Amino acid sequence: MDVTVVEVAPRDGLQNESRIIATAAKVRLIERSIDAGLRRIEAVSFVNPQRVPQMADAEAVMAGVPRQPGVSYAGLVFNDRGLDRALAAGVDEINVVVVATDTFSRRNQGCTTQEGIDRWRALAERAAAAGLRRTVTIAAAFGCPFEGEVHPAAVLDLIDSVAAAHPDEIALADTIGVGTPDRVRAAVAGAMKRAPGIPLRCHFHNTRNTGYANAIAALEAGARVLDASTGGVGGCPFAPAATGNIATEDLLYMLDRMGVGTGVGMETVSATGLWLGEQLGAPVPALLGRAGGFPA
Repeated sequence: MDVTVVEVAPRDGLQNESRIIATAAKVRLIERSIDAGLRRIEAVSFVNPQRVPQMADAEAVMAGVPRQPGVSYAGLVFNDRGLDRALAAGVDEINVVVVATDTFSRRNQGCTTQEGIDRWRALAERAAAAGLRRTVTIAAAFGCPFEGEVHPAAVLDLIDSVAAAHPDEIALADTIGVGTPDRVRAAVAGAMKRAPGIPLRCHFHNTRNTGYANAIAALEAGARVLDASTGGVGGCPFAPAATGNIATEDLLYMLDRMGVGTGVGMETVSATGLWLGEQLGAPVPALLGRAGGFPA
């Protein structure tokens, strides 16, 4: 089995950090990720810089990243203005988020879930015409910080709605880290039935120490693309206590020991995690940088 790891530290990782990282350091993080073998990188977010100041330099970051064959850069897009910026900056992919509950959707994007679906469809059409790869992420797919449980049937209905716009990929996101392996297996299996032929990607947070178990459950159910953040940094600024993406290096260690191929060097990523902690002024949550691989 081979698995694609999408590196999200430059965007989802840094957007929730109190310290704003210099543009040059963000570009260096991306360069180090490429050196490790990562080939899909969520590099920037084209959102209102007043709401997410950590992502205000998206254009400058994209102007500084290396352009080389096989490396694909993604940008988070919420609206037409964001897509205009993404196109001008030269991203290869866009990621559009549809939130599973109205309350969180209003707080995160200023719209209802249905309005988010409508936005996705319009953005997907424009992005397809421009030749961009299009991912739609269903956020809070396993639970909402404001409304509580999210019914699995509601998520499957959302998959029907977003799949109608023919995405290149559908992602299920455990935005606040409340998912468990049984629910992940059911959600992935259900999504693959509802949207056959559309690759499925999963995004997990380790907020309650279930993220890695959920990642394995997703693979067992048929997903082959996983998001991860170097150092395990990240979270959502608009969800209380939504901290801690699964760490790229810790995920790579687990997959490597299981014989799952990724094409990514975990020791190189681990070193980058330690470096990122220096940039942030605090140790990162990832554990591989402290313990090292096994055997030595």
